[in-house]
Amino acid sequence: MSDAVKHECGIALLRLKKPLDYYKQKYGSAFYGIQKMYLLMEKQHNRGQDGAGFASIKFDVDPGERYISRIRSNDAQPIQDVFAQINQRINSELEAHPDKADDVAWQKATLPYIGELFLGHVRYGTFGKNSIESVHPFLRQNNWMHRNLIVAGNFNMTNVTELFASLVELGQHPKEMADTVTVMEKIGHFLDDEVTDLYQECKNEGLSKREASPVIAERLNINRILKRASRGWDGGYAMAGLFGHGDAFVLRDPAGIRPAFFYEDEEVVVVASERPVIQTVFNVAFDSIQELQPGHALIIKKNGTVTEEEIIVPVQKRACSFERIYFSRGSDAEIYQERKALGKLILPDVLESIGQDTDNTVFSYIPNTAETSFFGMAEAANDFLNQRKNQYILDNRKTLTKEKLEEILAVKIRTEKIAIKDAKLRTFITEDSSRDDLVAHVYDVTYGVIQPTDNLVIIDDSIVRGTTLKNSILRMMDRLRPKKIVVVSSAPQIRYPDCYGIDMAKLEGLVAFRAAVELLKDNNQLDIIEEVYRKCKEQEGKPDVEIVNHVKAIYSSFSDKEISKKIAELLKPEGIQAEVDIIFQTVDNLHLACPKHIGDWYFTGDYPTPGGNRVVNKAFMNFYEGKDARAY
Repeated sequence: MSDAVKHECGIALLRLKKPLDYYKQKYGSAFYGIQKMYLLMEKQHNRGQDGAGFASIKFDVDPGERYISRIRSNDAQPIQDVFAQINQRINSELEAHPDKADDVAWQKATLPYIGELFLGHVRYGTFGKNSIESVHPFLRQNNWMHRNLIVAGNFNMTNVTELFASLVELGQHPKEMADTVTVMEKIGHFLDDEVTDLYQECKNEGLSKREASPVIAERLNINRILKRASRGWDGGYAMAGLFGHGDAFVLRDPAGIRPAFFYEDEEVVVVASERPVIQTVFNVAFDSIQELQPGHALIIKKNGTVTEEEIIVPVQKRACSFERIYFSRGSDAEIYQERKALGKLILPDVLESIGQDTDNTVFSYIPNTAETSFFGMAEAANDFLNQRKNQYILDNRKTLTKEKLEEILAVKIRTEKIAIKDAKLRTFITEDSSRDDLVAHVYDVTYGVIQPTDNLVIIDDSIVRGTTLKNSILRMMDRLRPKKIVVVSSAPQIRYPDCYGIDMAKLEGLVAFRAAVELLKDNNQLDIIEEVYRKCKEQEGKPDVEIVNHVKAIYSSFSDKEISKKIAELLKPEGIQAEVDIIFQTVDNLHLACPKHIGDWYFTGDYPTPGGNRVVNKAFMNFYEGKDARAY
């Protein structure tokens, strides 16, 4: 994605099922869990670069011994910073006690971060300051071991105000109105309730408080806690939690919006946001990794029992298609094929744009994450060329000379690496000052491969705002002096804001929305904007289930191609000589390529939860009223 869009957080949970001595004997280190957590988090670095956090729990420690450790960082390289600090703490202790290098019992009792249960998080902040207080995991502390709660997740709730109010009704006083805080406190409230009920049950059985504590931990009903806590949640989430005594869970939203995968064997239970991460770190087969089902929780008891249990009744699965297009690592076997299919399926529109003149066309991609869809497009272009060659040979087989045949067979699809991103400029250009001039130099281009008679086809994952296209990419491509520049988006037009964790909150930031508004102006249909605003205002205060997405009317008068043409007009910089065409994937083709991930609300406006309709209408009202504010 050439536009910088903050997006998905990533989670990693690891439970060691054997004593630490086992890992020392088999793998040479009692730090096996920490090492694997580093890999799990680093392999998900693509999901979060604003912050990282790590928490661990030691099992069966004596009173007075520290059993929970947590560290967080919002450093420029947060994962590296977290584990550098962990290593420093551990190494300093080992250097002071060299005789303890092989003493696992001493290491567990003395060294921080060594334990049996781990939770990691990589963060992409969708809004707000990138303060250390915003970095997961969050910790809710208590002197009762089983009332300690650690939570981290990849999620966004659309109804934070209502969730906050429900906590107040329960008698709590939350420290801030943020979904992370409200979610953790909601779970914590019902955890406290469950512990209180179990203590009374133990008391009735004649157990002392000390005798009751391990019994409570064993009987703790995580299913019931999560069912009560998640009542009323509206959003997309894959949420992980650890309890101080050693139980753990990962809960997924009922529409399966946010991803979660898990693997279990006799040594470990591991959960991550992406399947290939688990495959790589633990060297296990694709088929051995399971997807956590929507509305279900993976519950890991301290005694080692692992169950997948329904918490919320699942609805139609609407797994986020952006995971497949862009966010997840392309090394997943299914994602790789899906991205290639996206490239193949869009070729007919590309051929139409270039008049089927593949001889005078160079195919390329930008940025690097679009490389896989580029492969698919290039393969489809080769298939088209081969069909054309075969048809010509068949039509002229009686008169075809050997020389002419060799000439025909020698024609190839022309593919080149045209744009090269200057990684040194990447973090620096996030500053607003002089941004446009800096953006124009983010990419270098390859000279000498484009002729003035050539079309240049560049495929991108998606086009969100179009800022980088206008300020940088199109200007850079025009320096090569092609006849025509065709920018291809392997994703459909992004028309609506996301409210489940992707940083696309404002309608006016979406180039497809701006194009539709310009078309309404061009066609003297500004009354539609007034009508949409009126209908949105009329729905304010109504229950979410009654709210309709009225913003769809902004687009309904125009075809996809009309909007694409207007987008090309808006994004074509002044002074460039090449003709510019912009092509978008169709929603139908998206679903053909990614049949298991039909979440498409940012393209279609069909939100998977009722809160989505409220958010999109609020975003439109903010636009109409000139408010620079988020809709959730």
